[in-house]
Amino acid sequence: MTHSSSSADALRPNQFREHQERLEDEVLSPYAVRSSQTQGRQNPEPLDPVRTEFQRDRDRILHSKAFRRLKHKTQVFIDPKEDHHRTRLTHTLEVSQIARTLARALRLNEDLTEAISLAHDLGHTPFGHGGEQALDEVLREYDPKGEFRHYDQSLRIVDVLERGGAGLNLTWEVRDGILGHSKGSKDLGIVEGTQLPSSLEGMCVRIADRIAYINHDIDDSVRAGVLRLEDLPQDALDVLGRSHSARIATMVMNVLESSVGAPEVKMTGVILDATNRLKDYMYANVYNMEVRGQIEMDKAQLMVKELFRLYMGQPHLFSEEEDLIRYDFDRLPTDEKLRAVTDFVAGMTDRYAVTTFQKHFVPSAWAY
Repeated sequence: MTHSSSSADALRPNQFREHQERLEDEVLSPYAVRSSQTQGRQNPEPLDPVRTEFQRDRDRILHSKAFRRLKHKTQVFIDPKEDHHRTRLTHTLEVSQIARTLARALRLNEDLTEAISLAHDLGHTPFGHGGEQALDEVLREYDPKGEFRHYDQSLRIVDVLERGGAGLNLTWEVRDGILGHSKGSKDLGIVEGTQLPSSLEGMCVRIADRIAYINHDIDDSVRAGVLRLEDLPQDALDVLGRSHSARIATMVMNVLESSVGAPEVKMTGVILDATNRLKDYMYANVYNMEVRGQIEMDKAQLMVKELFRLYMGQPHLFSEEEDLIRYDFDRLPTDEKLRAVTDFVAGMTDRYAVTTFQKHFVPSAWAY
């Protein structure tokens, strides 16, 4: 008995990408971004015979040094003794899972969604948002008009810093999604003053980021003893659910029901209101208040600032890491020195920042 081969089985190696592009045309929503219709790369490259353009971007991000460093960067709690607290890497993976679920259900481009998800937090500093605030403050000591934002740094990493200064040369759609993912403390649905992604895939990541961090930060905060479920707004839990998985499921279903067949991805109604109330509670009681870890965060912010000042004053102390871009500091104008030191400090992991601070600021035992 013989079996006829499918069209995919009969493909020659140089036809795999074209076959996937045809499948996108057949399956994806009219509102989805087709990889064959990308606005392209800053530096044009030959097409890959197997992978679509967004698959190539995903792979480049996944294999980057900046992505690997996320495993040693704080999400909320610095150097947790408990193995189950999130890091910036596990946050990224949770965002990717939720965003891909949304994209698949809405028949959007899952590869584009995944690529944006994996890259959206590459620019985060050591010690989470506290480190970001410290780096922003110390940068302004040298340039009052300067500012540090992790989403801008994420784009700089993929455009310039990776591959020893060559960058990853990602597609326009992935770069746009990286820059448009951040909301800060603003409510979902409030877009004034924020740059939204141009694609629905980017909007999936933007919403998935909020869904992921609200829920996993509640989980980590309860585990750390910073808050109890009874402390959370009970009316919000009545709407969203009393367990981690129930809340995520409720939020995801609302996004799907509000967005299916529409040229937008959004959360609406009582679910949106309850989600925003949980977010406000976390900002007031965990992210911005003097919780149990605030003393340690103060120390972490001090380290970030002192390392920055050290390298501005003595740039020759820059590490001799293999992948560090080389600079001739004697010839650099001040703004470019600031840029180079910002890149270096922002790229540190928590433990590398601690080790480097100890090396330069903590005395060693004298040898007699």
